[in-house]
Amino acid sequence: MTDNDILIPEIRERTLRKRRVVSFMHRSTISAGVMLVAAVAALIVANSSLYDEFLRLWSTPLRISVGSFSFGVSLEGFVNDFLMAIFFLVVGMEVKYEVRVGALRDFRAALLPVLAALGGVLAPILVYTLFNRGGEYAHGWGIPTATDIAFALGILSMLGSRVPSGLKVFLSTLAIADDIIAIIIIAVFYGHTPKILWCILALAVLFVLFCLNRANIFQLRYYLIPGLLLWFFVYQSGIHSTIAGVLLALTIPVKSPVEPEAFSRWTRRVIADAHTSFDEMQPVIAQTSFVDIWDDISRLANYLTPPLSTLKKKIEGFSTFVVLPVFAFCNAGVNLHGADPLAMITNPAALGVFFGLLIGKPLGIFSVSWLTIKLKLADLPERCNWSHMLGAAVLGGVGFTMAIFVANLSFAGDAVVGTAKAAILVGSTLSGILGYLLLHREAKVLAKAEEEQEAADVAKALNTLTRPMDAGEQAGYEPIWDTDWDSHLDHEPESM
Repeated sequence: MTDNDILIPEIRERTLRKRRVVSFMHRSTISAGVMLVAAVAALIVANSSLYDEFLRLWSTPLRISVGSFSFGVSLEGFVNDFLMAIFFLVVGMEVKYEVRVGALRDFRAALLPVLAALGGVLAPILVYTLFNRGGEYAHGWGIPTATDIAFALGILSMLGSRVPSGLKVFLSTLAIADDIIAIIIIAVFYGHTPKILWCILALAVLFVLFCLNRANIFQLRYYLIPGLLLWFFVYQSGIHSTIAGVLLALTIPVKSPVEPEAFSRWTRRVIADAHTSFDEMQPVIAQTSFVDIWDDISRLANYLTPPLSTLKKKIEGFSTFVVLPVFAFCNAGVNLHGADPLAMITNPAALGVFFGLLIGKPLGIFSVSWLTIKLKLADLPERCNWSHMLGAAVLGGVGFTMAIFVANLSFAGDAVVGTAKAAILVGSTLSGILGYLLLHREAKVLAKAEEEQEAADVAKALNTLTRPMDAGEQAGYEPIWDTDWDSHLDHEPESM
C-alpha cells in the first residue's frame, strides 16, 4: 500500500498529477530547456521589430514609497539585483548542504572536484588576459570563469545511464565549488567602492541572523524578514546585492528542532492512542480526541524537516522556472542588426570570453584533475576514465547564467556587453555540443567493447566445449557410457 492509497478517491488523482508535475520539474533537462527557450526567445525579439519595445520594457521604473521613504529600480535592475538574489540564496543553501552533509564534507572525495574547479577558474582568466592584457576590456576577466550548473547537468542527464554516476557527482561538486569561487569573485572584484555606513548596517543584520541561529530559532519568518533588510543594506553598500542571498543562506538552520528518535517513539505511542479512540461509526469531524492527536503529529512532523530543507524546497522551483528564465530573457537579447561580424570576431573581449570558455575551462579542469590524480591526492571518480573526464571538463565551458551576470557587471557600454554576451552564447553552445558528443562517443565505445567482450566470452565457452581433449585431460576422464548402469538397475532404490 502506498501513501496515495489512503486518500479519498476525489483527491487521489489530483495528488498523483501534482506529484508527476513536481517530478517532471525536478529533471535537469527540463530546467535547462526552459532557460534555453527563454534565451532563444530573447534573441528572436532582440532581432525583430520589437527590439525598441523590448528595451523599453526592461527600463520600466519600479518604485516603492512608504511615507517619506522612497526606493526605486528599473525592471531590469529588479531582475538582476533582487530576483537573482533569490537564485543566489538557493545556491548558498546548496553550498551549505554540500559542506555540512554532502560531497564537500569528505575532504578527500571533495579534493578532486574542488581543485579542478580552481583550475577551471584560473585557466580561463589566463586565456582572457592573453587577449586583453592592459586593454580597455581587461576588467572582464571574470566572465568566462563560472560553469552554469543547470545547463551542464542538463546536458549530462540527456545521456542517462550511459555515463557513470561518479561523473555526475564529480561535475555536480565541481559546479558547486565553481559557484563558491564565482561568488567570491563577484563580491570582491565586481562591486562598487563600499559605503561604510551601509556595510556596518548589513553586518549588524547579519550578526542578528547568526544570533537567531545560535539561539535555535527555527521559524523561517524570523530569517526572511531580516533577510529583506539585509538585501537592501547590501544593495546600498556598493557590494553586489546578490551576495545578500548567499549570506542569508549561511544563517538558515540545518538542524531539526525535533529529536528524530524521540519523535519516532512518541508517534508509535500516540498512533496507538489514535487507533484506540477512533470510532468508525462516527464522522471524523465529530471525533475531537482523534483529530487532536493527528494535529499534534502533523505539527511536529513539519518541525522534523530542517528549515534549510523546507526553504529550499519552497523556493527552488520558483528560482529554476521563474527567476532564471526571466533573467535569461532579460539578458540574452543580443541585437545583431547592423553588427559587423568581422569586428565581433576580432574584439578582444569577445575572443577572451569565447576561448576562455571553449579552451580555458576544459584545459584548467582536465589538467588539474590529471595532476591531482597523478600525485595520488585523489582517485578517478567511480567507473570513470580519462575520456569521461575530458567530456566533463568541456561541459565546464557552459557558462551561460553566471557568465552573462558577470558581463553585466564588467562593462558599462551596451555595445561591448552585447558582444561579450554573443561570445558567451556561442562559446557555451559549442562547449555543450562538444562535451555531449565526447561523452556520447565514449558511451558507444564502452558499449561496443562490452558487446565484444561478451561475444568473446561466449566464443571461449563454445570453444571449450567443442575442442579435442589433450592427453592429460583424456587420462583423467571417464566417459559416462562406460558406467555399468545394469548393476545400478539390479538394485531397488532405497526408501527415503
